[in-house]
Amino acid sequence: MEEVRNKVNVKIYGQEFTISGELPRDQIIQIADYVDRKMQKLEESIPSCSLSSLAVLTAVNCADEYYKTVRLVKELESKNAQLEKDSQHYVQLWEEAKKNFLQYKEDAQSAIESKNELQTLFNERTVECNQLSSQLREIKEQKESLQKKNDNLIRRIETQEDERESSTSMVKELESKCRDLESSFFDLQMENIQLKGELDRYKKILEQDER
Repeated sequence: MEEVRNKVNVKIYGQEFTISGELPRDQIIQIADYVDRKMQKLEESIPSCSLSSLAVLTAVNCADEYYKTVRLVKELESKNAQLEKDSQHYVQLWEEAKKNFLQYKEDAQSAIESKNELQTLFNERTVECNQLSSQLREIKEQKESLQKKNDNLIRRIETQEDERESSTSMVKELESKCRDLESSFFDLQMENIQLKGELDRYKKILEQDER
């Protein structure tokens, strides 16, 4: 398809010209007006300049502005390219930051779950320890009660010679029970020490997780 060319009559420095081009009419008029103003301004600076010299100087000034504009465009294009490169770099950093943040959230959630599990286990061990402590107190009370009974029986043996054999048998039986209770008491003490050790270890793990 043949391109449409516009013909526009313009006035530059008092003379009429017909300019033909592919640009819109308004844009051709603006260009002609710009050249006219340039020539008028140069005439004010150089009143004795001839028309041909004035036209050449105007063309030189327009060419200078053109190349300045070209350099400015190249600088802006270079800056724009650098900005795009920087933007891509920052986008990459942002994506990495989001990825790290998501990983941190997963790790934090895992740590919270582990902490809750350890807390539950700690609570269970605490209940067990309290139960064992209660049993231990009961055993101590039983031991003290048996010890008192044993002491009473010993005193009775000392005062009742005729009942020595039966009393001696009862004492031996009670002593055997006492030894059994002492053995049970010792076992419970060892288990209590072991449970305390486990509780201390879980407390340290919880303290490390909280930090």
